[in-house]
Amino acid sequence: MRRTALLASAALLTGLLPWATARAADDPPPTPVDRFEGEVPFASQPAEGIFTWGSDADDPPALRLAARADAPEGGKVLGGSYDISGYGGFTHDFAAGEPAHDWSAHEGVRLWWDGDDSGRKIAFEIKDGGANGEASELWTASFTDDFTGWKQIRIPFTDFAYRTDYQPVGGIDHVLGLKEMWGYAVTLPVGVKGDFAMDGVELYGRADQSLRASVTTDAVVHPVREGATARVKVVLSTTGSAPVEEPVSVHYETSGGTAEPGRDYTPVSGTLTFPAGSASGTARTVAVPTRRDKAAEPAETVPLKLTVTGAKAPAETPQVVIDAHGLPYLDPKLPVRKRVADLLSRMDLAEKAGQMTQAERGAVGAGGDIAAYGLGSLLSGGGSVPTPNTPEAWARMIDGFQLRARATRFQIPLVYGVDAVHGHNNLAGATIMPHNIGIGASRDPQLAEDTGSVTAAEVRATGIPWDFAPCLCVTRDERWGRSYESFGEDPALVESMETMIQGLQGRADGRDLKRDDKVLATAKHFVGDGGTAYGSSTTGTYTIDQGVTTVTRQQLADIHLAPYRTAVRRGIGTVMPSYSSLDITGDGRGAVKMHARGDMINGELKGRMGFDGFVVSDWNAIDQLPGDYAAHVRTAVNAGVDMMMVPYGYKDFAGALVDEVEAGRVSERRIDDAVSRVLTEKFALGLFEHPYADTSGAAAIGSPAHRAVARKAAAESQVLLKNSGNVLPLRKSQKVYVAGSNADDLGNQTGGWTLTWQGSSGNVTSGTTILQGLRRAGGDVTYSKDASAPTGGYDVGVVVVGETPYAEGVGDVGNGHDLELSAADKAAVDRVCAAMKCAVLIVSGRPQLIGDRLPGIDALVASWLPGTEGDGVADVLYGARPFTGQLPVTWPRSGAQLPINVGDASYDPQFPYGWGLTTRTAVPKGGAATLRALAVAAATAERAHAGRTGRELVTRARLLVQEKADGHLTEAVAKPFADADHLLLTGRYGKAVEKLAEAYRAA
Repeated sequence: MRRTALLASAALLTGLLPWATARAADDPPPTPVDRFEGEVPFASQPAEGIFTWGSDADDPPALRLAARADAPEGGKVLGGSYDISGYGGFTHDFAAGEPAHDWSAHEGVRLWWDGDDSGRKIAFEIKDGGANGEASELWTASFTDDFTGWKQIRIPFTDFAYRTDYQPVGGIDHVLGLKEMWGYAVTLPVGVKGDFAMDGVELYGRADQSLRASVTTDAVVHPVREGATARVKVVLSTTGSAPVEEPVSVHYETSGGTAEPGRDYTPVSGTLTFPAGSASGTARTVAVPTRRDKAAEPAETVPLKLTVTGAKAPAETPQVVIDAHGLPYLDPKLPVRKRVADLLSRMDLAEKAGQMTQAERGAVGAGGDIAAYGLGSLLSGGGSVPTPNTPEAWARMIDGFQLRARATRFQIPLVYGVDAVHGHNNLAGATIMPHNIGIGASRDPQLAEDTGSVTAAEVRATGIPWDFAPCLCVTRDERWGRSYESFGEDPALVESMETMIQGLQGRADGRDLKRDDKVLATAKHFVGDGGTAYGSSTTGTYTIDQGVTTVTRQQLADIHLAPYRTAVRRGIGTVMPSYSSLDITGDGRGAVKMHARGDMINGELKGRMGFDGFVVSDWNAIDQLPGDYAAHVRTAVNAGVDMMMVPYGYKDFAGALVDEVEAGRVSERRIDDAVSRVLTEKFALGLFEHPYADTSGAAAIGSPAHRAVARKAAAESQVLLKNSGNVLPLRKSQKVYVAGSNADDLGNQTGGWTLTWQGSSGNVTSGTTILQGLRRAGGDVTYSKDASAPTGGYDVGVVVVGETPYAEGVGDVGNGHDLELSAADKAAVDRVCAAMKCAVLIVSGRPQLIGDRLPGIDALVASWLPGTEGDGVADVLYGARPFTGQLPVTWPRSGAQLPINVGDASYDPQFPYGWGLTTRTAVPKGGAATLRALAVAAATAERAHAGRTGRELVTRARLLVQEKADGHLTEAVAKPFADADHLLLTGRYGKAVEKLAEAYRAA
């Protein structure tokens, strides 16, 4: 039945239903939305229909239209079953090709629900405004299944709140208009198997003015200096900006709070009136005078209670806050340690627990819990962004959260954190750098620092002072889904790229953290996350991520701890432990989760290394510890974790921590140490003086200057593995045939952690694809993604293949991923390379197994994940910049070789660690005698600490070896060649050339 016919029959249907709820005489008849008799199909946009959704393949519920004798309306109901681990539910979207529906005449929506008294909440969402049901504003309410059998659930439209954790489009008007409705959605309970049945969704009742008019205040919190007058703006808003038809009155009264009336402020009360005909946006002001005295005091609150008639009242009571004043910790002239000591001495246990607690922005909604629990920190997980996702919206959001913190006794500012792991990757339009694996390939410490500087500037300009980067993992197995987050497999390479810390934070003494273009950095994941054994993970379907790293103490020190020693020397502000477990051979403890290893966090990191920043847990990581929740909390805190990332469990954590301290299982001394560390960084960041966003640098976000750095990084990250016949660089005069899945896909070339946690294919943000870069370079380019277009008449082919985005253990090999090219990519390579000279670019986060096709490929490039600036890739392809990159990891011949790393006793890869042909200059002339002379000169440079000269000499020797060995790499060549690059990075230039001479003799 068409919806127009269904709506027309509403009165008739209501009269036929024996259980129809009585209605007031002046109420309009109910308007059916869904009867579930088959009039609405199972379908999705753009057609009208009911469809399911969920966070993964198992989470969407199973739906059916079921005949039931007890159906409240008609003969059928909508029934289904569910078993949801993430999120899941179903939606009824109205047809996008038809006009939106007008629900403004009604009081609310009601439905029949078959309850089983589970006590769980069912979320019910309606869709308002926008282009269609999937591009609208989402408004949410809920009801509790605390009954048995059929019950009619009534949800007045006044109960619906704008969703703050997710919106599908940019903000439309944030007003529930009801005149352009596109359907509804139901979110089912998580973590328990269940069945449900519902029937008879319909609109009921008569709308009153409170549905069309609301009263708000300009802010919920109004901080004011002692003695000044707070001015609270009270604003009338209406749907569609129509004037109110009836008068609206607002009675106000100062009452309650921690401030003393008559001493701290002058009490006020009265009534504001908005007459009939008042326009939307009309405002009145309530002035609350505060009084000055000579005493130093914490902040005090003055609630302004509002009683509204004729419109919807504000969701929260606004508060005037008289700022804390006169206390030593507020004096910026005092040393930080004295400010910390003073503040700490004034805090109670609950306030200290709050400072150790970090919640997700989506969990705190409008932010009331920030003050209620004295939260110390918020974060945005991957893809957790404001609506719209703009720099201005980020700054407004974070300023709003900081404003909430002003309502606490000591007004301790929040420190907001985000995973900006290759640029400000949560922000649409930001400059996206190559992932760390590409930065490692550049072998350019200055470039690493420059990329960190750009990232810091763009992050801080949106109000965020803390970045969960860089990852200092040493990747030892390319089957790991986080391989691309590492600078490489050699700890010496990782250490050399830690200049990024200075790019993010500035000078090692922390003096630059107050700047508007620097952020607090995080070394992660301490320690050994890159060394987990394949098959050791027990997290879901992961195969290697979050698994077990088994090492001797010497291996632990040399490989995995070494980058953290460097980070501490560079002044790193925070450290994040790994999800993984550490098993140290011979210590008798077996595999222990890193969040529980006090010997590593307290003993190694804070003790022997002297780390004086704070340790923050990973996302819900304490939930992986053994025992009950109280054991999770005390184990992690006692092990040395100072702040707990408990995104949605912040109330439970704060309460459990207080209980553990009061029970004597966590010492107050330990709590004071943790809170002191957190407060020290907040003072260092200047947040007490400047808690709000400094957006003066926002205009530079995604600017040409920033993108120039990313373009250079993309170019320097390209590693030329093979170049028979000097196919590369291309010439502008050549006709070039471009193919492959990753040639024209910005999402694929930016990879995971881009706009969302996992990333996605397609045009996800602003940038230039590799194909676009080739065209912008002025080349004569023809493109056929699958190489199905005719291949005749071209001089050279460029086939861009590789991976699609993933992140963390989702990308583990064996968890739906492998190291093989897709069938379509293989076919494209075969077609193009059979028809012409060809260059194959592999866009991926790790090596791909290409050995069976290598003989038919003229040029092979490891492009890694170059970020948004495909122009940088085109620069090296066309010779505007030379190829200079070197492999940051070993490129295996087969999966059977994994794991394979520089220094292994048996080492016979496809391409060794450090390999990278160049198009910079002609290869130096000479042979064994030249290498002997270079070795002598390099040893001299080493003794003289002439690093630049030493590196240049080793590079000349490397190019000689590559010239001779290209095309017939054997184990006898590969092993000393890779060892030489490690020696170079550790400053042993003479030994490096000796190893290269050994490789030369074997070639």
